[in-house]
Amino acid sequence: MTKAELKKVLVVEKLVARQVKVAEAATLLGLSTRQVLRLKKIYLEKGAQGIAHQNRGRKPAHAIPDTIKEHVAELYRSKYYGSNNCHFAELLQEHESITLSVSSVRRILLAKGIKQSKQRRRGKVHQPRSRKPQAGMLWQIDASSFAWLEDRGPELTLHGAIDDATGMVVGAVFRPTETREGYFTVMKQAIQQYGIPLGLYSDRHTIFRSPKETLTLEQELVGETKPLSNFGKAMADLGITHIKALSPQAKGRIERLWQTFQDRLVIELRLLGVSTLEEANRVLPKLIQKHNRKFAVKPQEAESAYRKLPGGINWIMFSPSGNTVRSARDRRFLMAARSIPSPKNCPVPSSSKLSLKYGKQCKVNC
Repeated sequence: MTKAELKKVLVVEKLVARQVKVAEAATLLGLSTRQVLRLKKIYLEKGAQGIAHQNRGRKPAHAIPDTIKEHVAELYRSKYYGSNNCHFAELLQEHESITLSVSSVRRILLAKGIKQSKQRRRGKVHQPRSRKPQAGMLWQIDASSFAWLEDRGPELTLHGAIDDATGMVVGAVFRPTETREGYFTVMKQAIQQYGIPLGLYSDRHTIFRSPKETLTLEQELVGETKPLSNFGKAMADLGITHIKALSPQAKGRIERLWQTFQDRLVIELRLLGVSTLEEANRVLPKLIQKHNRKFAVKPQEAESAYRKLPGGINWIMFSPSGNTVRSARDRRFLMAARSIPSPKNCPVPSSSKLSLKYGKQCKVNC
């Protein structure tokens, strides 16, 4: 018995022995006189054991069977290791048809001595920046190098962009390293599907900014403009305001996205048996859709800020204007991991360099 139950037995015994009155017993136990009389009746019928809670020692009817607990623990050790409690509960329901609450999953794993590798998130230290009110007002773009394939394949770099208002991942692609072509592919995916955003938030990588973008006083007085990187030129041609963050915290939306992906996407790729770059890019769109269904939110305003894409843009040329390309032996121009046929009126020797511009019409300056 508990201390509270032992106290009840002691007081009820004195009540039965007429050493205290009903009102005094009620005051001692903090109960009503009606409850005291009910306890007295139970004591006279069943004795002191009747005062104890009747469910003590009995297994609840809705308790999880031990076989299920063992099966869940074994699945985590062999198949779903590394996933957090919330993600593990989702995977059990999706792949194993086992429906358990997150708290039940956590209790089962703790009872089996399985602790999460990552501690629970601490409380927020500061108030985060409010989301933009409309979808398309601001995208955040970045890349994350990580062992996405674990020990099954090489380390890859995931390029991605997220909408600030909705938290929706608008584009993503795997590449061996962080490259300009990877960022252009992400932008192409996102713009084709959603439209042109008003602004883009990135870090200060040299892909996004020119090393010589700081002008001297003399250059400013002459009226010279800041030189742009090739990526910056493309964004300027599309009318996208390009903002370069001074710290990772400034673009925290996509930094937190990488934490989520490194926690969840790695498990999903493992379950699909992905081991190569090509396979990862093939399954990535479906995984991004799944992520957006789970985490995307509605914008504060229903009206979208996306701008329509002008017709006639040659996407093969979605690359820096004024870029220099090299001609191959078969007279095809190599640029951004793509090949473009050379014009008939432009006989050029192999490995020669040309100036190439893009827009509605492909133009090669021979």
